[in-house]
Amino acid sequence: MRIGELAEATGTTARALRHYEQAGLISAERASNGYRVYDERAVVRVRNIRHLLTAGLTLADVQVFLPCLDGDVTAVPPSGEGIRVASERLAVLTERIAAQTAVRDRLRAALHRATGDLA
Repeated sequence: MRIGELAEATGTTARALRHYEQAGLISAERASNGYRVYDERAVVRVRNIRHLLTAGLTLADVQVFLPCLDGDVTAVPPSGEGIRVASERLAVLTERIAAQTAVRDRLRAALHRATGDLA
């Protein structure tokens, strides 16, 4: 299937697919006209990549899950490395949320001091 067909089948964009390919997460053959041609199995792989990205992992994090991207990634018992990567990503997200919460609270306090309103 061509890139547009894969994008449509997976609910993503051709640009995202090229990005996944550049990251080494998917691969394509080239037709004689230069178009990318993907195997039908790429649909499952891309859906799994998107699932992991939606869960908060980065493309670099997803590299750890390469061995299980062609199956049901949610049904495979997690590896120690997968657990480590997910735990590290969760810690990063928790730190970012805490930092943003602190900024919000400072802004709220400043607005309250300036206007007397509790924003």
